[in-house]
Amino acid sequence: MRIVRLSTKFASLPRHQFRGTCTRLLHSSARMESVQTGRETPPAWLQRIVQDSTKPPKLYAWTLENLSADTEAGAGSRQVGSHGNADADRRIYILGVGNIGRLYAMCLSKLANRPPITLVVHRKELLEHWAAAPGIELTRHGQVHNCAAFDIEWWTDVAPPPCGAPVAEVAAGGHISNLIVATKAGDAVPQVDRLRRYLGSRSTVAFAQNGMCKLWPPAGEAYVRARFPGATSPNWIACVTTHGVTSQGQFKSVHAAPANALVGPVMAGSADDEQTGYLMRTIADAPDLDARQVSRKELWIAQLEKLVVNAIINPLTAVLRCKNGEVFAPRSDALPDVIDRLVGEASELLGALILDSKSDEILLSGSVSKGVVSGDATIETLRVGREELLARFSFTQLRAFVADVGAKVSANTSSMLQDVQAGKLTEIDDFNGWLVDTARLLGNGLRLPTHEKLIALVKGKATLTRPELCERLL
Repeated sequence: MRIVRLSTKFASLPRHQFRGTCTRLLHSSARMESVQTGRETPPAWLQRIVQDSTKPPKLYAWTLENLSADTEAGAGSRQVGSHGNADADRRIYILGVGNIGRLYAMCLSKLANRPPITLVVHRKELLEHWAAAPGIELTRHGQVHNCAAFDIEWWTDVAPPPCGAPVAEVAAGGHISNLIVATKAGDAVPQVDRLRRYLGSRSTVAFAQNGMCKLWPPAGEAYVRARFPGATSPNWIACVTTHGVTSQGQFKSVHAAPANALVGPVMAGSADDEQTGYLMRTIADAPDLDARQVSRKELWIAQLEKLVVNAIINPLTAVLRCKNGEVFAPRSDALPDVIDRLVGEASELLGALILDSKSDEILLSGSVSKGVVSGDATIETLRVGREELLARFSFTQLRAFVADVGAKVSANTSSMLQDVQAGKLTEIDDFNGWLVDTARLLGNGLRLPTHEKLIALVKGKATLTRPELCERLL
């Protein structure tokens, strides 16, 4: 575990010694990359997309009016909002109406100058459920809040039957200006890729799920080249949401742990700043979301930190079938050693990522302007930025960060355990799997064996006691 031992050790050195060690690591990393680039392995999701040459499908937007005429929904139900052209640039589509989608929808609906909002569900049954009992219910601080002032659609490649209602294509066959993707992490990019017929340079797409956004460099650049050649790429942004939300059924959630959110850019498209900034500003202004706009670099760092927390608390609670706090409760077993190993492997991986040239663009964002500063100034900016992040992602700092978050969310049930209890697929591939995939993408032979074992346990639906888990992972 080369990098984590160095970073853990030299994080406490005097500043001049720390800088010297960091500089030597930078030169070592550059040499290593130059001889090992050919061993980089793209993630499986990117390989599947690059190898897929099929055209994006034409999709129909089923509304309440398109439901069968002999159902209660077809007997006069109407959309609340309007899909007129005047609303196109302000309209926000929320794809995925689970816990996070409901939270964002309810907070956006409280804006004084609220935008038109369209909820996009993934099954016809959900559209029918809304027709029978319209509205989102969100319980916050013991008070129940209801809102039905949304449009709602089901997007499918199957055209609605002719029953007197209009048959409409998604976004009236035009482009989607603002899209919040609130699906599970594993579905986010595939769902967006399916919609690329309706996305272009005038679109802004916000990813609002747990885990790292998959479109950070270098994978994001490869995806955009494959799917949006020329100047046709949307503006890609992401949200880091620390609110705790628990499902209580269809369109019902409890805002169990109000917190905050961050929103910022991941990859810039070709649209002007005013247009691309609209969705970020609207999210940041939403009441009760307590969100703020951040720089690209700050967003990247926040996602990495939250990823480490998710990659430890979520799978451990899923296997142990326990609340978050039980993972950190003192017992006469080796679970603290398990956490140490998971944190140590994550720290080593993040150290390698920071030192890799693929991260240069992010480290420089917000610090320097291309073509304005000299090469020496750029090198100095990178060196200082890497110094700071190697310390921030050292084993000692990450271990303390995980413990601090664990104490704050001790009474909560992790999203992964909720998925396991509901018989749903988990996001293990987007938490621990992202770390493992990134190690392969860097191509330097780095391995994360404890994370790999934990992935296998979660995918195998294992239920273990603390001593059993420790025996399997250590």
